[in-house]
Amino acid sequence: MINVEEAQEIIFDKIKTIGDSEVGIQDALGRILSEDVFSERAIPPWANSAMDGYAVKAEDIKDASKENPAELKVIERIQAGVKAKSILKNGEAIRIMTGAPIPQGADAIVLQEETEEDDSGIVKIFLSVKSGESVRIAGEDVEVGDLVVSKGAKLNAPAIGMLANIGMATCKVSRRPKVAILATGEELVDLTETPEEGQIFNSNSYALAAQVEEAGGEAVLLGIAKDNTQDLIEGIKKGMSADILITSGGVSVGDFDLVKDTLEDLGNEIDFWRVRMKPGKPMAFGLLGGIPFFGLPGNPVSTMVSFELFVRPSLLKMQGIKDIFRTKVNATLKGELFKSPERRHYIRAVTNFNGNHWESRPLEVQGSNILHSMVRSNSLVIFPEYETKLEDGKTVEVILLNDSTT
Repeated sequence: MINVEEAQEIIFDKIKTIGDSEVGIQDALGRILSEDVFSERAIPPWANSAMDGYAVKAEDIKDASKENPAELKVIERIQAGVKAKSILKNGEAIRIMTGAPIPQGADAIVLQEETEEDDSGIVKIFLSVKSGESVRIAGEDVEVGDLVVSKGAKLNAPAIGMLANIGMATCKVSRRPKVAILATGEELVDLTETPEEGQIFNSNSYALAAQVEEAGGEAVLLGIAKDNTQDLIEGIKKGMSADILITSGGVSVGDFDLVKDTLEDLGNEIDFWRVRMKPGKPMAFGLLGGIPFFGLPGNPVSTMVSFELFVRPSLLKMQGIKDIFRTKVNATLKGELFKSPERRHYIRAVTNFNGNHWESRPLEVQGSNILHSMVRSNSLVIFPEYETKLEDGKTVEVILLNDSTT
């Protein structure tokens, strides 16, 4: 039995990045950019007005005030997308809308509210402004050659907006890893069936599929393999075209836990099949015809925690993401915890930021079959291997299970 870090090292050494695909930016939300993007144009490409108002020469209105307004002749009116035809001279102004290019000869914009134009085309300026006032200079946001979005970035709405801003209709992203999921167990039935006494719904496949999708993968449900070797082999063969194959259940030491033996019978070497942790001790990993295989335990909490520690970071690494682990914080433990010394425990907890520090309160029920505890928790308190007691108020290391924990 190996520890968590040893298991992760074995796994990540065998996880390789996968290929790219080119997609339209309207389909790129949440995808991982597979190349650095540099701008071939300045943003904005030309100086433009930040306000609705009048383009002027600042020197013409240097003494303007409400008591002594400057009077300028309005020679033209331009809107966004229209270039002025005139070259501005002293004593003149051009009516301008937000986003319109700054006319040649102008060096400042006076806000419309600080002016008054009469029917004769004369505008009174009631405010003195400096050169450059309300002028967005060319390249203020992005200059030619600037790196605008980095390789490995998860594309969100602002990043997609930036790609559109520099004229990119498509972008290269990491291909979504295809993950085949096979549930095992005679007791399982699918959601379309009615369970009889002793049977339960196959919840693991759907929870795992959601975890896969959340990590950027594409889940493929293979259904349920009953507790016989033939059924298991048929299910495994269906998943051989995927980038990762996951089974849930069948990796313990019971009479009907057949996954490990079946894989070895097929000539595949298993790197390990037990990890010094709770929940999630029975877990197998190896390469199945070159495909990473994860044999996860059958209890629902064990399945999900094992996924968090081993499969999720593997999927992120496949997509070229460098930061593959969940955020960890140091938190003040609210309550006492006890355990035996052999294994590291991952305790489901509710963790929040309280003013200037994190606080973590473990849930009362920690059974590996209590799926509702995963619904209620937002974090995992790490209870180290060789410690048997964590006292109330102790500082503990905590894994945050989502990005919105506050």
